[in-house]
Amino acid sequence: MAYAAFFIIAAIAAASALGLILRKNAIHGALFLVVNLGSIAALYLTLGAEFLAAAQVIVYAGAIMVLFVFAIMVLIPGKEETGPDPRRGARVLAVPVGALLFLLLVFVVVGRWSGVASTGGPSGSVGALGRLLFTSYLFPFELTSVLLLAAMVGVMLLARRRA
Repeated sequence: MAYAAFFIIAAIAAASALGLILRKNAIHGALFLVVNLGSIAALYLTLGAEFLAAAQVIVYAGAIMVLFVFAIMVLIPGKEETGPDPRRGARVLAVPVGALLFLLLVFVVVGRWSGVASTGGPSGSVGALGRLLFTSYLFPFELTSVLLLAAMVGVMLLARRRA
């Protein structure tokens, strides 16, 4: 039974990889990539690696694919917008809200560094990994997310200048 499940999932992964390569429409290719990443998560489940399967779905099939589809939609040339900016109020409000969130992040990081260190060592469980990720390693985790955001904004600015 395990061999049959493996071969079915592997066939889906191979077919979706071919669909990704052979499709000319970028959105269809991105959707084939989601299917491929989901089938990889299913392969992780057949190996008994539940955490890797969940991380594969959440991080790659979820977050990264949202970024890919967003970048594809931004980079596809479309009709130029004319007239007044309908989101001017939201854009003006975005700067102080962003500064407030940055200050909150600084307070959390400073509070964590001045706090008491955890006494128990990490075990192999997902809960312990989550506690470590969002306590001891919160600053590197958030720094990585800011770097990824800066890279995405830079790519969009570079692509906008060429168009």
